[in-house]
Amino acid sequence: MVILETKRLQLAEVTLDDAPFFVELMNSPHWVEFIGDRHIRTIDDAKAHLKKTILKSYADNGYGFYKVQLKKEGLKTIGICGIVKRKELEDTDIGFGFLPAYEGRGYGYESSKGIMELAKERFHLDRIAAICVASNKNSIHLIKKLGLVYQNKIKPFEDDSELLLFVKNLK
Repeated sequence: MVILETKRLQLAEVTLDDAPFFVELMNSPHWVEFIGDRHIRTIDDAKAHLKKTILKSYADNGYGFYKVQLKKEGLKTIGICGIVKRKELEDTDIGFGFLPAYEGRGYGYESSKGIMELAKERFHLDRIAAICVASNKNSIHLIKKLGLVYQNKIKPFEDDSELLLFVKNLK
C-alpha cells in the first residue's frame, strides 16, 4: 500500500516480497558500518527479520519503515524510510537507509520530510526522535536539516554502543 508520494519518490509498505532488497540493503557497507550487521544473509533471514520488525510494527503501531521507490526508474526500491516506536526510547524515532548508488542525492531528505509530515498529521505524534552513531556525519547532517536538535548521548541497546539522540517537537 502506498503511504505517500513526493516529486521523485513513492513510499509504500514493505511486504515479504521485498526480502531480496533487504538482503542487499542490510549488507551494504554503510548499513553495516553505521547501523550494524544484522546477520541477514539469505532471503529466508530477511523474511524472518521483516516479520518480527517492520511487519510487526505496522500491526502494533499502524506505522513503521517503508520502502522508498524511485518513480523515474519504474518504482525501483532504493532504500527505506519511516518511523518506529522502540521500547528503549521515549519517543518514536525516524530512520532511513539507502543503497550506495542512491546516497547523497537528496532522497533521504525528500522521503524523511514526507514521513515527518505523516508523523504529525496522520499518526498524531507530538515529538519525533532520531538516533545515530557519532561517526555517521551524513545522517547527522540530514537529521539536523530536518530540524531535529541534539539532546544527549545515550546507550539504549544491549550492545552498549553510544548513540546521539536528537528530537523535534511536531506541535
